[in-house]
Amino acid sequence: MLEVRSLTKCYSSVPALDNVSFAVRPGEVLGYLGPNGSGKSTTVKIITGLLQPTCGTVLFKGANINDDLAGYKRVVGYVPEEANLYPFLSGLEYLELTGRLRALPSRLIEKRAGALLKLFSMHAYRHTAISTYSKGMRQRILLISALLHNPELMIFDEPLSGLDVTSALIFKSLVSALSRTGKMIFYCSHVLETVEKVCSHVIILQKGKQIAYASVDELKRLQSTPSLEAAFSHVVQETGVEEAANAIVDAVVTA
Repeated sequence: MLEVRSLTKCYSSVPALDNVSFAVRPGEVLGYLGPNGSGKSTTVKIITGLLQPTCGTVLFKGANINDDLAGYKRVVGYVPEEANLYPFLSGLEYLELTGRLRALPSRLIEKRAGALLKLFSMHAYRHTAISTYSKGMRQRILLISALLHNPELMIFDEPLSGLDVTSALIFKSLVSALSRTGKMIFYCSHVLETVEKVCSHVIILQKGKQIAYASVDELKRLQSTPSLEAAFSHVVQETGVEEAANAIVDAVVTA
């Protein structure tokens, strides 16, 4: 189990994250939601070990991740929001590199990379330089890289960014399939429709504070709304959305 306890992160005494706590259990997909600037990216950086909290702890199987950060990272698959890859490598070379860094046997890397490249429709481009890839192709390489070592914990930060419709549909089914095998999945996204379909529980942040933590069905019931999108808007009090859109149109048309 991944457990976050009283996580706080301050920049110049200003809290970007304020006393956030949650847990991700085997087989659970936890959706992490919030407006821009709510603290989602800060949380992701902390639970991946890229950033140290001001206070609070992150535990994996009961142990502080910082006690053996290298060991923790070996069981984590992470798909960041930005696909920062080595442009001079081919897709296959990048996967071989990440596989070797994770100490996977060469035959296993070859077998898994080949299978995943075919499943993500990237096999034909495996020897092509990443610098020529579209955003969606780079995102698919990131997804394959995150799955290559069969991690126990998956951390997805806006994983649908740049994916075409077919790849997005495959990914949604993939998340559900991974959870059925007992994987722990932390899913950070703005795409509420997808979160509603694949996540068992959701957390909603606002200005660094945790303002909701419940199952998707419970949140909709508590807010008396038919969808997660409506519940989210109600919880964060995003009123006047339609009025704001009309005002923008008026400003463009009448300017």
